[in-house]
Amino acid sequence: MDIADNFKVLVAEDSAVYRKLVEQALDPAQYSIMFAKTGQSAIQLFEQHQPALVITDWMMPDLTGIELCLKIRASSSVSYTYIIIVTSVSEKENVVKGLSAGADDYLTKPFHPDELSARVAVGRRIVDLHREIEAKNQLLQELALTDALTGLPNRRAIEQWAERQLKGAARYSFPFWVVMVDLDNFKSVNDTYGHDAGDMVLKTFGEILKPNSRRSEICGRVGGEEFLLVLTHTDEKNMRIVLARILNQLREHKFLFSGKTITVTASVGVSGFQGKVPPVFAKLVRQADEGLYAAKRAGRNRIEVCAKTPS
Repeated sequence: MDIADNFKVLVAEDSAVYRKLVEQALDPAQYSIMFAKTGQSAIQLFEQHQPALVITDWMMPDLTGIELCLKIRASSSVSYTYIIIVTSVSEKENVVKGLSAGADDYLTKPFHPDELSARVAVGRRIVDLHREIEAKNQLLQELALTDALTGLPNRRAIEQWAERQLKGAARYSFPFWVVMVDLDNFKSVNDTYGHDAGDMVLKTFGEILKPNSRRSEICGRVGGEEFLLVLTHTDEKNMRIVLARILNQLREHKFLFSGKTITVTASVGVSGFQGKVPPVFAKLVRQADEGLYAAKRAGRNRIEVCAKTPS
């Protein structure tokens, strides 16, 4: 991405002289500058382009710099915007008001182009720092919701997603299925072939689950050899078809460890809900767990569906 496209500067200034001065002070190779002659047009440009830095005059035909600051700070912009207010000498006593309204810095007219350039450079460094922090926080959030081995969502991510979807299922009365999956005799794989082999089985099953989950659904690993799926907008017949396909794809996959080919199977327990009053998600998980144990007792490599929770 071009640097100028990456760092946008919005200048709200009704004076053609000062607009030209700003244009000359800022290197176009480093900044992409857009101009607004009124406060309202500045707000429109801000909402459209989300500039990283705003330079605003204290007085404009329709809004003051303070009003513009307040509107920017109240906006839903996810990234931080650095704001510089420009005042005349006679307005300098209002600087405190501007800073209190959310401005980060100020300049007094008339100003030297080099001073403006230096102040903008400071703002850019601060914005870049904010962006780095935001990126790291986003990464930490993703890591906190992701199973490191398979790359699938973890239990916390599934629970957060499912609580929201349960409300939607109750509101629009669509089916909501909770599926617990446990790989059969997984401990023997680790004990016989080592944990690297076990990790390979887990990763492979994760890869099987991904293409079998639609955008309106979620699948993840919740610990050990257990996986949790939530299927929506599908009846019991089609739900069973999806799960049977997943088990079949796992059963047909041949794992080669220490010169030996092995087959892995899985047992599945399912609980469901369709009605107007959604149960607690944890209750559906417990019911699916009961179905899973029933599948284990019945011989493994099978699907056991609990009765659907009434509305």
